[in-house]
Amino acid sequence: MTVRRIEVRERVMEKNDQLAAEVRRRLAGHGVRALNLVSSPGSGKTLLLERTLQQLGSELRMAVVTGDVQTENDADRLAKWTDRMVHAVVTGGGCHLDARQVSAALDDLDLADVDLLFVENVGNLVCPASWDLGETAKVVVFSVTEGEDKPLKYPKMFRMAKYAVLNKVDLLPYVPFDVDKAVEYAREVNPDLEFFFTSALTGEGMESWYGFLRAQACTPAET
Repeated sequence: MTVRRIEVRERVMEKNDQLAAEVRRRLAGHGVRALNLVSSPGSGKTLLLERTLQQLGSELRMAVVTGDVQTENDADRLAKWTDRMVHAVVTGGGCHLDARQVSAALDDLDLADVDLLFVENVGNLVCPASWDLGETAKVVVFSVTEGEDKPLKYPKMFRMAKYAVLNKVDLLPYVPFDVDKAVEYAREVNPDLEFFFTSALTGEGMESWYGFLRAQACTPAET
């Protein structure tokens, strides 16, 4: 008897990609650009978003979908800085968000009242690299406390990202981190990667990030 192998993962990924395409169409229909922020735990991406909501909340209409393994702590932190809904997705142990979860979150958002959507993914540099959420672009966030070779250890994430934020640059005087080498390694993986160098804690470099976001909000969303 012939045994037919069913590739469950391929079927799941195919369904996810279909949902992601629908998410992308929904966002484009309202002119909303979406940034999928991905990082390892402790990179500072929640503080980066807090500062962004605090500084740009009066200019840009921003919504947030945040994913966490067990708690809504990050969503609670972000909600203090915006009067718009911060949608929390608790994955119950899952190592990434998927397009189904983002699609469900959009049902609770008035996309006609949104310029930018941030998706704060689960802290993980492996799983989220493979999952399309319907975003405009992935933004990989890493910090000077993680080592210059992070792009070489997790090449798919840096390859799939369009932008990179090197955070916690205020700690450079205190840690043995070579910025030039980190950028060199990242560009070995992805020559087109665009960098921002920030300290969400002190505000260093954040104006460049804010300028980027303003430009994103004025750019038509892509289908």
